[in-house]
Amino acid sequence: MSEKQQNEQTSANEKLATTRHSVSHIMAQAVVKLFPGTKTAIGPSIENGFYYDFLLPRQITTDDLPSIEAEMKKIIDSRQDFVKETVSRKDALERFAAEEFKTELINELPEGEEISIYENRNANGEAEWGDLCRGPHVANTREINSAAFKLQNIAGAYWRGDEKRPMLTRIYGTAWENPKDLKAYLAFLEEVEKRDHRRLGKEMDLYSIHEEAGAGLIYWHPNGGRMRVAIEDFWRQEHFRNGYEILYTPHIGKSWLWETSGHLGFYKGNMYSPMEIDKQDYYIKPMNCPFHILIYNNSGHSYRDLPLRWAELGTVYRYERSGVLHGLLRVRGFTQDDAHIICTPEQMESEIREVLRFSLHIWNVFGFKEIKAYLATKPAESVGEQSKWDAALESLRNAINAEGLPYEIDEGGGAFYGPKIDIKIKDALGREWQMSTIQFDFNEPERFDMTFVDSDGQRKRPYMIHRALLGSLERFFGVLIEHFGGAFPVWIAPEQAAVIPVSEMFNDYAKKIAAELKSRDLRVTAELSDDRMNSKIRDCQTRKIPYMLVVGQREADEGTVSIRLRDGKQLAAMKIEDFDVYVREKIKSKSLEL
Repeated sequence: MSEKQQNEQTSANEKLATTRHSVSHIMAQAVVKLFPGTKTAIGPSIENGFYYDFLLPRQITTDDLPSIEAEMKKIIDSRQDFVKETVSRKDALERFAAEEFKTELINELPEGEEISIYENRNANGEAEWGDLCRGPHVANTREINSAAFKLQNIAGAYWRGDEKRPMLTRIYGTAWENPKDLKAYLAFLEEVEKRDHRRLGKEMDLYSIHEEAGAGLIYWHPNGGRMRVAIEDFWRQEHFRNGYEILYTPHIGKSWLWETSGHLGFYKGNMYSPMEIDKQDYYIKPMNCPFHILIYNNSGHSYRDLPLRWAELGTVYRYERSGVLHGLLRVRGFTQDDAHIICTPEQMESEIREVLRFSLHIWNVFGFKEIKAYLATKPAESVGEQSKWDAALESLRNAINAEGLPYEIDEGGGAFYGPKIDIKIKDALGREWQMSTIQFDFNEPERFDMTFVDSDGQRKRPYMIHRALLGSLERFFGVLIEHFGGAFPVWIAPEQAAVIPVSEMFNDYAKKIAAELKSRDLRVTAELSDDRMNSKIRDCQTRKIPYMLVVGQREADEGTVSIRLRDGKQLAAMKIEDFDVYVREKIKSKSLEL
C-alpha cells in the first residue's frame, strides 16, 4: 500500500470512528429520554462499532432495542448540531451533580486540562442533551445515515472494570457509512456465529467446560482428543526434524523458584495462591521457562553444546477474571507449546531466523497464509544493556526481512526483559489473531546465573529466546475450529470416514469395511442405526465427516465403496485398498483438500 493510500485509509478510519462515537451519544440521548432516571457513564467508539454504559432505572432486554433504535432515528432525522462547549471544573461539576460517574471522571482530570461538553442542539439552538466528552463528533446528525446503524446486544459491565463497583448495563451497536456496508457486516457476523467454536464444539462433541468444577478449565472429549493427538504428533515430529529436544517438567515449584525468576514480583496477580507442602510454599506454574533453566543448570555447558533447542507441551495455570473467560480462547489452564533456545551471542541472529522460518512453516501447513509480524521494541521500564537490546532488535528485524514478512513496529511493546516478534494470522473470515511469539530474554540468564564456557575458556552468559509457536493448544484449537468452520482437513478430522449401509441388510459389509479401515489406522465409524440412509448422510454432514462410504448390493458384490464428500460431491467408486491409498496420501501431504 502506498503512503497516499495509507493516509486515505487512516482518514477514512478516523471519520468512521467519529461517526460511531457520535452515534453512541445519540443512543445515550435516546435511552435517557425513554428511561427517565438513567445515569450515564461512558460511550466510546470501538472496532466495528460503539457502546455506552448506563445505570438504568429498570432492567432492559433485547426487546427494548427496537424502540431505542426508533428514537435514535428520530434524533438523527431532526438534524441536531453537535456543539462543543469548554467549561470550568466548577461548572462541569454543577452540570453533572446528579451524575455520579461523570462527577468521578471530572474529579480525576488533571489540573489545567480542558473540560468539554458536547451538546446536541435542535434547529432552534436549544440543547436536547449533553455529555462530558473530549470529542470529536460530526457537526450535525444529518451526516449520519439513519439506515446504516444497528443496536446489537446488551451485556453487564462493572464500572471501571472493577468487580467491587456498580454493575452497569452496556448496550453495543454498530454503525457504518452506508446501508450496504452495514448489510455486509451483519452478514459477516452471521458467518462468525456459524463458525463460533463454542457452538461447533458442542455440536461436534469436541470439548466442554464445567463451571461447577472450575471456570476456564477445558475437558477434551474423545473427538477433541483424537484431534489433539494428531496435532501433537505432528508438532513433535516437526520439532524433532528441526533440531529440538522434548522436555517434560513438573506442575508445581517452591516459592524460591518463582522469586528467582521474578514471577512473584511481576506476575503474582495472575498466579494461583500457594499450597503448603512440608511447611514451604509451592506454586502451580504459570510458565515453563524456570524449569527449563534448571535443566540447563543441572550440568556444565561448552560453546560446542550450543545452541540448545528445548520444547515442551507444558500445561500452565494463570488466573483470569471470570468476565474475560471465553470458551477455548481465554482460559485459566492451558497447554503451552513452549520452547527455549539457549545460544551464544554469535548464534543469536541465525537462531531467530530459524525460529521464524519454522513458525511460518507450521502455520502454512495448517492453512494460514496471511501472516503479519509486529516488532515490539524496548519499553520505558526494562532490564539489560542498551547494546544487547539494539543487537537483539536488529536480529529480529533481519529475520523478518529475510522471510519477506510484512511487519509493523510496536513501539514500547516489548517485555521488560527483551524485545520480541508477535506473529498474527488471518483466518478464513479475515480476522487477525495474535498467536506465535519470539521473545528475547536478558533477565532469566542473569537471575539464574546461566553460563557456558566459550572458546577462550571464559565463562560467559548465554542468550535465551522464548518461543511459543501455536501459543496454547486450547486457544489454537478454538481458532482452528472457527477457521475451518468445523470442516477440518482429513488428517486432523476427529472422524475421517463413515460407512453407511443403504439398508440393514448390508450392516455386516459396513462393519467389515469399517474394521478393515480401522486396522489401517483410519478413524472410521459404521453407521448402523435404524435411521434411513439419507438421514444418516445428513447426520454425517452435520458432524462434518470428510468421507461417507455408502455400501449396498453392488458395492458388496464388487468389494467397493461409493464415496460421498461432506460437501455433497461424489468420487468414483473405489476398492477399499484404493480408498486407503487415496486417503493416506491426503494425510501424509497434510492436504487441505478432500
